Amino acid sequence: MERLVSNWYNHRPLPESYICPPETRPGKLSIPSGDTIPVVSLGEALINRSNTILNVLRASQEFGFFQVVNHGVSEKVLNDTMNVVEEFFKMPMEEKASLYSEDPNKVCRLYTSNINYGTEKYHFWRDILKHHCHPLDDCIKLWPQKPTRYRDVIRTFSVEGKKLGLTILELLTEGLGLESGYFKKDLSEAMLLVANHYPPCPDPSLTLGLPKHCDPNLITILLQGHTFGLQVFKDGQWIGVQPLPNALVVNIGHQLRIVSNNKLKSAEHRAVTNSKVARTTVGLFISSSEDSIIEPAKSLTNAAQPPLYRAFRYKEFLSYYFSMMGDTELALQPFKLPFNQSVIS
Repeated sequence: MERLVSNWYNHRPLPESYICPPETRPGKLSIPSGDTIPVVSLGEALINRSNTILNVLRASQEFGFFQVVNHGVSEKVLNDTMNVVEEFFKMPMEEKASLYSEDPNKVCRLYTSNINYGTEKYHFWRDILKHHCHPLDDCIKLWPQKPTRYRDVIRTFSVEGKKLGLTILELLTEGLGLESGYFKKDLSEAMLLVANHYPPCPDPSLTLGLPKHCDPNLITILLQGHTFGLQVFKDGQWIGVQPLPNALVVNIGHQLRIVSNNKLKSAEHRAVTNSKVARTTVGLFISSSEDSIIEPAKSLTNAAQPPLYRAFRYKEFLSYYFSMMGDTELALQPFKLPFNQSVIS
């Protein structure tokens, strides 16, 4: 418990163990907080579905990241979710002690920095609450009991978020020309909630809340709150994702990149800190069941466009991904087909 950043952040300067190598430090440079990250109104699909599909597909191809508005998740659900998660992180340490664990296999746990705290070369400025959301009726029994409304609020958010994720996946299914419902059942069966809490940092130029990485799963739905911190790497520069009222951030994960045979982009991103206010985010990571077979969709490959990846079980990918600490290309390398082999296929 004493390792949690929120336990000691306001009592001492930035520890040396949290200082990133010079090449990965965010520095004090001004980061574009731009309007260049696409914003898609999903409500338009009721009037002009083809245009909405085009907008979602283009954003997924060019950025791998976009924000959605008019998405069907109510403002009350979003506000309740953020409020209850912030309330959780503000609770006295003794009320959260039972959830703290350094065992990555625990279904619901509170921990700090990253999955491999004991072996990582340097630490990250965040505390994390992580728990499974599927099967919901079983998982909810293991969620935090305090705040008392946590389970009810997060149940609603997880159900609404999963519904939104499946809606976006269906739009991408149509845009890619796949058969309807391609991503239903085991390919999108599992879901994980990850709530990140970034306390104010004494020197944001030297450390990171999250390192550069791509998500390993299918698709992620993120409630990022009202504070800057999320950045996407595109064309050699970091672009800040501007918090928008009642918007949700969507990003494409490695599995969607693989199934689309690289037609969609899994974007590298990171989280930076600030010295003034705490920042809290709540992410829903929609993924395949561990035994699902992941491979490029057959209808997206042919002699001219051979499969770029071999078939594998999702749990095999996850194991290798975490051993590589999320390094984008290293994580994908063992699953890529050699060029001549993919042509023969």
